[in-house]
Amino acid sequence: MEELVIRDADVVDGSGDPWYRADVVVDRGRIVSIVKEAADAGCQRPEARRELDAEGLVLSPGFIDMHAHSDLALLRDPDHSAKAAQGVTLEVLGQDGLSYAPVDDRTLKEVRRAVAGWNGHGDDIDFDWRTVGEYLDRLDRGIAVNAAYLIPQGTVRALAVGWEDRAATPEELDRMRRLVAEGMEQGAVGMSSGLTYTPGMYAEDAELTELCRVVARYGGYYCPHHRSYGAGALEAYAEMVALAREAGCSLHLAHATMNFGVNEGRAPELLSLLDEALAAGADITLDTYPYTPGSTTLAALLPSWASEGGPEETLRRLADDGTAARIRHDLEVIGADGCHGVPVDWDTIEISGVGDPALTGYVGRRLDGWTTARHLLLADRLASSILQHVGHEENVRTIMRHPAHTGGSDGILQGAKPHPRAYGTFPRYLGTYVRELGVLSLEECVAHLTSRPASRLRLPDRGLVKEGYRADLVLFDPRTVSPGSTFENPRRLPTGIPHVLIDGRFVIEHGERTDVLAGRAVRRSPMQRNAQRP
Repeated sequence: MEELVIRDADVVDGSGDPWYRADVVVDRGRIVSIVKEAADAGCQRPEARRELDAEGLVLSPGFIDMHAHSDLALLRDPDHSAKAAQGVTLEVLGQDGLSYAPVDDRTLKEVRRAVAGWNGHGDDIDFDWRTVGEYLDRLDRGIAVNAAYLIPQGTVRALAVGWEDRAATPEELDRMRRLVAEGMEQGAVGMSSGLTYTPGMYAEDAELTELCRVVARYGGYYCPHHRSYGAGALEAYAEMVALAREAGCSLHLAHATMNFGVNEGRAPELLSLLDEALAAGADITLDTYPYTPGSTTLAALLPSWASEGGPEETLRRLADDGTAARIRHDLEVIGADGCHGVPVDWDTIEISGVGDPALTGYVGRRLDGWTTARHLLLADRLASSILQHVGHEENVRTIMRHPAHTGGSDGILQGAKPHPRAYGTFPRYLGTYVRELGVLSLEECVAHLTSRPASRLRLPDRGLVKEGYRADLVLFDPRTVSPGSTFENPRRLPTGIPHVLIDGRFVIEHGERTDVLAGRAVRRSPMQRNAQRP
């Protein structure tokens, strides 16, 4: 007898097709049968050792977070309710070009410092890996939800070239190509870039194209945080589209927003650019979060020249009065590349977290100018995280309607007052943008959060409620599902999601986190026969 039957569920199967009523049987981590309209058909209803009454609940595939920053959180926090309670069953890590593999001892130390505002310093983590494969093996010991990994191009550049603003030598480029190939062979699903973050932003398009050619040979995709989301945003999107097409590589645009005042109402221009490329045969998808403010580190706003050489050089420049004055001019007058070419409006910058507990009093405060920002950068040694209140609601709604759209939280879990998207992205889509605003139908929205990302990741047995597919499933109440998190209380868990299963095992049961660690590393499919190491 099978393990579980989910009885009388309203199945929204992830395909975008209309919902239907069914009994769904799960056994050994798979969906083994679906009996539609079982209660009304007069047929023999399926039996199992356990029965779950799903009357009034929607059963959907587990949600896939296409842009997550849980690289260390999954290791330090076995509970990880921030994502599990949302119905997330798979996260894509290694985002924005900076993460913790592949590294050597030097690069690991530098990267830990550079992204402390995203993930903490990592003093509580045993970094017992150096390669992509070793990191995935570490995840395989048991984590709250599944995780896939993108090779971080900035980390690769730091390892092969360093943190200098210069072109790679032929030998360094060869090493980067080998590192990307090795990461793909070890199970990465693609490569990310953070082209407003050092050192990844120092790479010219020709260098990025060469690395993308390697990714393409393994059937992976390129996921850039491109060079500007503010002034020049459309040009930056066009640059990535052209680069990916030149490399013959699939493209997934990270947190594809149109922020800052210069882009208000310009989302249709972005979608027109993408539609033209799609019509010409390009393979493009994108992700967004359903909020207006952005979130990053305070140090990320600095001009790239101020960060050349790594974190210690950045701190040295900030400590020098003359250099600090030049940084301020770039930020406030010119518009630094780290701030997307837009002169910074300090009133839009809210401190969301600090690394030094002595600075906790800054959390939740808007910055009153450069003097305070400089003090905090130095005192917190670049570890402060921020919210940047620069988005436009109509742009958010317009982009999420696009057929190439998927959901991604961009959730930074670090800090005392993180962005509520870390805890609320997926229930906010369902509660606010489906039930309350009607921006998407329920069936459309679930497809955006399940089958579309599964297709981008080339997962052959996830993203649909379908016989033979993995039993990564969510049961939610469409009448009550809602994010609990707010900007004032960002760590509240959602409501209306009573059950979440991963591999057929309950990680959320009756609204409570179980002790199950069903998550594992999700590796890309085996290397294609025509893939060759460069």
